[in-house]
Amino acid sequence: MNIGITCYPTYGGSGVVATELGKALAERGHSVHFITYAMPMRLSGFMDNVSFHEVEISNYPLFDFPLYTLALASKMVEVARYERLDLLHCHYAIPHATSAYLAKQMLNQPDIKVITTLHGTDITLVGLEPSFLPVMKFSIEQSDGVTAVSRFLKEKTLTNYGIDKDIEVIPNFVDTTRYRRIAADEVLKSCAPHGEKVVIHTSNFRGVKRVQDVIYIFHEIRKKIKSRLLLVGDGPERSQCELLCRELGIQDDVKFLGKQAEIVPILSTGDLFLLPSQSESFGLSALEAMACEVPVISTSVGGLPELQVHGETGYIAEFGDIDRMARYGIDLLSNPSKHKLFAQAARKRALEFEATDIIGMYERYYEKVLSGASVAAA
Repeated sequence: MNIGITCYPTYGGSGVVATELGKALAERGHSVHFITYAMPMRLSGFMDNVSFHEVEISNYPLFDFPLYTLALASKMVEVARYERLDLLHCHYAIPHATSAYLAKQMLNQPDIKVITTLHGTDITLVGLEPSFLPVMKFSIEQSDGVTAVSRFLKEKTLTNYGIDKDIEVIPNFVDTTRYRRIAADEVLKSCAPHGEKVVIHTSNFRGVKRVQDVIYIFHEIRKKIKSRLLLVGDGPERSQCELLCRELGIQDDVKFLGKQAEIVPILSTGDLFLLPSQSESFGLSALEAMACEVPVISTSVGGLPELQVHGETGYIAEFGDIDRMARYGIDLLSNPSKHKLFAQAARKRALEFEATDIIGMYERYYEKVLSGASVAAA
């Protein structure tokens, strides 16, 4: 198949999943074309069967705001026409699904299909804005196929938007041959040189990720357990988080590592992963940690209960319950035998989301949509 993939190329779960999906499809012999405004972060180096097409934005002074939706639609038309695409796969609905609808109308080629994958805040936050809600509903319903990364997200979409469309649940995935615990002595020596326990969090540092809650939880753990906190990623909340660490007097035990292209060595030093999110459609960062044998303490929001097994792979607490999450962390970090069991269970659970299996689900869904099989609501 010739597949066009559009995603946000930044340090977020939807872009990571889209890029890893494209790379895996290319390895299976499909021709994959990434169409976006910048090179996706996880797309580095030459790969056979993979091409990148940059969306160029006009800077004409008449336009106060960049017309990305229209520029993206035009680039989709160009790539679809000259690369003979079979389908356009849009990750994150706004504005990608809207651009794809426009592109399909301009192409006037019914054989080209549009598939939209919903990832989370496009449904639970952005799309509910009154200025976006009608176009969100329209763009999803006009897609030839729609997938969601969790049952939670599927139900939220159907409920919030009254969508008259069947939505296929295809969960996020992890390459467990690459994401596995490895020897990472150099990283450990740098981050925890005196044998401290290592607590990790990775995110885009947006408000819904509650990174300040991570710091408060670690502050309580640190009172009982000699430990270090590694914060991976970057975003709008980072400066406030750095200030909070200084106010709590724990700045020497917290390392802000910024964006990292290769996270396995970092996760391989981890003893505990914290994810106290306010909203989480699936929890890809937690899955990657689990694959590296790191138990997870998370909130009970969104799709996390579909991934986590409370009392086996880690613990689940109510959103905002910092004290309980800290107690869970102290319990795990102070009990080596229990920690080992949880680490093994986390890895075993991650194997259920092995990339090979999930990529196959996407391939079969592509074939279903391309064949014209009904994907409308029953």
